[in-house]
Parts: sequence; C-alpha cells; structure tokens
Amino acid sequence: MDVLARIRPIVAADGLLTGESVRERVIGWADSGPCQALAIVRPADTGEVSRVLAACFDAGQPVVPMGGLTGLVQGSVAGPGEIGLSLERMNRIEVVDARDRTMRVQAGATLQAVQDAAEHEGLMFALDLGARGSATVGGNAATNAGGNRVIRYGMMRELVLGLEAVLADGTVISSLNRMIKNNAGYDLKQLFIGSEGTLGVITRLVLRLRPLPLSHQTALLACTSFDQVTGLLGRLDALLGGAMSSYEVMWREFYELVTTPPAPGRGPLGADFPYYVIVEALGGDPSSDQARFEQGLATAGEEGRFADAAIATSQAQRDAIWALRDDVGRLFALGHPFVFDISLPIAEMEGYVADVHRALADRLPGERCFTFGHLGDGNLHFVVVGRAGPEARQTVEEAVYRPLAARQGSVSAEHGIGIEKRPWLSLSRSADEIALMRRLKHSLDPRGILNPGRVI
Repeated sequence: MDVLARIRPIVAADGLLTGESVRERVIGWADSGPCQALAIVRPADTGEVSRVLAACFDAGQPVVPMGGLTGLVQGSVAGPGEIGLSLERMNRIEVVDARDRTMRVQAGATLQAVQDAAEHEGLMFALDLGARGSATVGGNAATNAGGNRVIRYGMMRELVLGLEAVLADGTVISSLNRMIKNNAGYDLKQLFIGSEGTLGVITRLVLRLRPLPLSHQTALLACTSFDQVTGLLGRLDALLGGAMSSYEVMWREFYELVTTPPAPGRGPLGADFPYYVIVEALGGDPSSDQARFEQGLATAGEEGRFADAAIATSQAQRDAIWALRDDVGRLFALGHPFVFDISLPIAEMEGYVADVHRALADRLPGERCFTFGHLGDGNLHFVVVGRAGPEARQTVEEAVYRPLAARQGSVSAEHGIGIEKRPWLSLSRSADEIALMRRLKHSLDPRGILNPGRVI
C-alpha cells in the first residue's frame, strides 16, 4: 500500500497536505520559495505521530520534522520525495505548575505562547530570541537554541527537565521528568536535545520556569576598542552582582545600517563608534535595581570602560534598543545573504573577525560583511551580502569557517548543522566524535528515515 494511503486515515483529511496545498507553503524564514515536499503530515497528538512514523519506517519513507521553520541551515527543509512532519496542530500548553515552576507543553507551541503562559502565572520561561512568535519549543529543543539570555540562564538544554519523543519506528519514549535532580540512569532527553530531529521527533516537553523579573534595566553603550568590549563584560557582570542577563554586541556596520533611513530605527548614540553593546539586567527589587544598574554603569564609565551610553528609562525605550538588534531582516534587502552562526573563545574574536573581513575583501571585494551577536556567550553572527549570488557560497564559507579550526571555535553556535554546515562539521568535531554520532544514529534510526542527510 502507498505510504500516503496508510497515513491518510491516521491523521484525517485536514492532517495530510499534498499537491498545491504543499506548494503554497514556503520553505522557511530565510527562503520564501515554495515547499517541494512530497506531502506535509500534521498529526494532532503523540499517538498519531507514532503511527505515522511506524508507517514511514515500514515503507523506508524519509521524514523531515518541521517546527516554526525559523532555522538557517536547511535542517527542516523537506525536499522532493520527503514527507514533512509538522507539529503545528500540537501546540497546547498542557499544565503550568506555579509551585514546582514547571510547564508541560506540546512541541508545536510557539516560544511566544510559552512565554505568555508563564508570565500569566507570575513566572518566566527564560529562553528568548527574535523569532519568538514563530519558533516552536520543539524546534528550540531539537536545535538546542540559545538566544539573548544564555549568559544567565543557559541554552535550551538547561531549560528542559523532561521530554517525550517518538523514535523512527514509532516507539514512544516518554521521559517527562519534572525534577531538577534526577540521576536515575542515563539522561535520555539529552539524546534528542540538539540532535535536529535525526534521532527522534520531540512531541512534548517539561520546561523549567523562573521567577518573573520585577525590573528590567537596559542600556546601549558605545566602545572604542574591542578590549573595551571584553573588559566591560566581566566588569559589569561583577558590578551588577550576577543580575546581567544579556550582553549583545553590534559592530559599526550593522549599527549604522539599522539606524539609517530607510530603516525604522533611530539610534540613541551616534554611528561613529566601532562597537555597540546592549546590556540588560533582570532583578526582583524595582526600588533598588535601577540605582544599582546606574551606579554600575557610572563606575564602569569612570574607569574608562566605554565611551558613551544611553540608559532606557521606559519599556518603549527598551523595546527601541532591542529592535535595532533584532532588525536582521534589513540585511536581506541588500542582495543575496549568506548567514553564519559561529562561536569561539572571546579572546580569539578580534583576530578572527579581522581575518574574515580581510579574506572576504580579497576574494569578494564587492560584498559587505555585517557582524553582531551574543558576545557574552561567545556567539557571533555574520551576514555577508552584496552582488555575489549563490554560486559564491563556497568562497564565503571558506573565509568564515576555515579560520575557526585553529582558534578552537565551532561552525555552529545555536542553529545546528542541518544540510548547509555538514561539510564543515569535521572542523569542530573529531573523527571519533563523528563516528560515535553515526553509531547513535544507526542504533535509533537503523533505516535512516529521520531527517536523512542532516548533521551527518
């Protein structure tokens, strides 16, 4: 029997999309082209996911798990002959336990919905990123998402207490642990977090919540040297007593782009400094937190650790500062974009960025390179854009990825490997590590149907 014929009665009529209903959907956030998948299956619960995967496993049918399609490495792009497995109908917030500070959700819930549900109970889900309205928590877990608050709360891996996943053959692994401490054998959830849907499909999660901050302090600082940027990070963290939650850096080219018309943003500081830092602190005592934040900045300023500052005094001003950092879409209007997400030791960053800019200027002199990122946790983003088309990808990737090996960096900080970065994985992982990944893949997915060709 045809695999789609087996799947149709499992998910009912509105759970299986084919033909033009598939083509009407875009590939993802970074590519507006039509989806080319054989079909898109939209199960309503874990039982349906299990039965769909069992049917695909029997038929040897490749399956590509699809979240909010906000990734940048083609990890969730279903191509011809592949079935896209979308959890968009599995989006319920099942339980919010204010006493235990946990939340159980279906994997298709958006990050924004999870944040709002936590806030309604006076709590916070700490993960935050610009695509919060579209990205799903299942996709966040599958890629081990990072975002803006990693330096205080950690990546998605630290925010998931338990999860449920379905293996390639339809076996349901329900490990919905609610405890912070649980050393009863292997921590099975870690097999699936960061595995990009290649080992199993995450269907439900237990998330760790934190107290809702009662105060937010945000400032935009300008620095005249990279030594100022790195010195300021450690000094402010100490002065703020661990309250710092974000430390974002924008190189001048990026800041100038997002503060100059036709960009909607207007920078509170002039665009003549080489570096701009967004620092944010979250606290629980509004009466004293602002004073401590301002005193910390005053002390750092007196020590010559930055050149200029603008402190937000309202939520509107905080939003305006963050809107500059989040206005990444501005780059896509400049030409064909090559988007990169790398990490490396902070001490290596200045030399590395200089090497990348120099290599690009030599090899593709017409291209512009914009640099920004979550510098507090060692994560940088490059967007290379200009006249060169897709055929220049190999040249651009050589310039960005090749120097990482000697600097003990990673070709992926938070978006995963997918298809795009697979040729470069060996720069960041040893042959023995990759061999072990293959053994895990074969053990859990012996027919290779889950996200084939991604990661390894």
